[in-house]
Amino acid sequence: MSDWITAFERRPVQVVDRLAVDGLAPGIHRLALELIEDATGTPVRIPLLVVRGAGAGPMVGLTAAVHGNELNGIPTIHRLVKRLDPAAMRGTVVGATIVNVPGFLRYDRLFPDERDLNRIFPGKPAGNESDVYAHRLVERLIAPLDYLLDLHTASFGRVNSYYVRADMNDEVTAKVARTLGAEIIVHNEGADGTLRACAAEHCIAALTVEIGDPQVIDRGKVKESRVGLRDALEALDVVDADAETAPRRAVECQRSYWLYTDTGGILDVLPGLAEAVEAGEPIAHLLDPWGHKVRTYRAPEAGVVVGRSTNPVASTGARILHLGIRAPS
Repeated sequence: MSDWITAFERRPVQVVDRLAVDGLAPGIHRLALELIEDATGTPVRIPLLVVRGAGAGPMVGLTAAVHGNELNGIPTIHRLVKRLDPAAMRGTVVGATIVNVPGFLRYDRLFPDERDLNRIFPGKPAGNESDVYAHRLVERLIAPLDYLLDLHTASFGRVNSYYVRADMNDEVTAKVARTLGAEIIVHNEGADGTLRACAAEHCIAALTVEIGDPQVIDRGKVKESRVGLRDALEALDVVDADAETAPRRAVECQRSYWLYTDTGGILDVLPGLAEAVEAGEPIAHLLDPWGHKVRTYRAPEAGVVVGRSTNPVASTGARILHLGIRAPS
């Protein structure tokens, strides 16, 4: 092997057909959860990192890459797990580092049948490929959990602040949301078909954590979320406090929504992420291909920028800005 390459041995992985932690000794376990087979008959397996604590406690799930090009959650789970001490833990942390394996391999948000996994949960036991995949994921991995933190990023052509979506009327999810060190918390009960809503139907306290931008690894956002997730585990009494604490800085929003263009052109979005905007403040301009301004878009009400478009090529109905409306103090 070339002298500029340092090779390391791959560690063994245990293949399982469902999550069953009762037979696992305290420690860190590398599992591969088998869900379906591809057209060659090769199993499609989700990589799992399971940290089994020495003490009794809840089972906390962390899921990343439900959308195959949303990657920041993967190293977030890796780095969190490396810092956990099973001997000092109460309960179990289950990290599913790549949920949408087929989409991940194609650098694609969607499943290969062009469906969005996070719109079809709980899936179907007999159906098309994505339906079966979603159903088996819920039955074999999600159902045993007590808590779920589903890690996402923005989609192509958009960027996100580090923010959390949670039901802030629920005491448990609100407490966890406030420990994560997010810039923004948006009250949201979870849309039908999402993994979070499906988990809630199984009486699992669930939150969505948005960690930056798609198809990149952002070291800063990964560190922020890793520290925040450990603080969440502290709040759930899985681990004891350590020296790192996520900042308590979140702007809490009672609701949020996207603003869209009403015609096509070249889009220039003005405010940055997590910036406050006032009602009537210009938030974007739209130019025609000859450089003539055809629209100025203004904030319809005061709020904070949760996410924004980075794609200047804007057809009618293109996203402009995700506006969060602050909750009453």
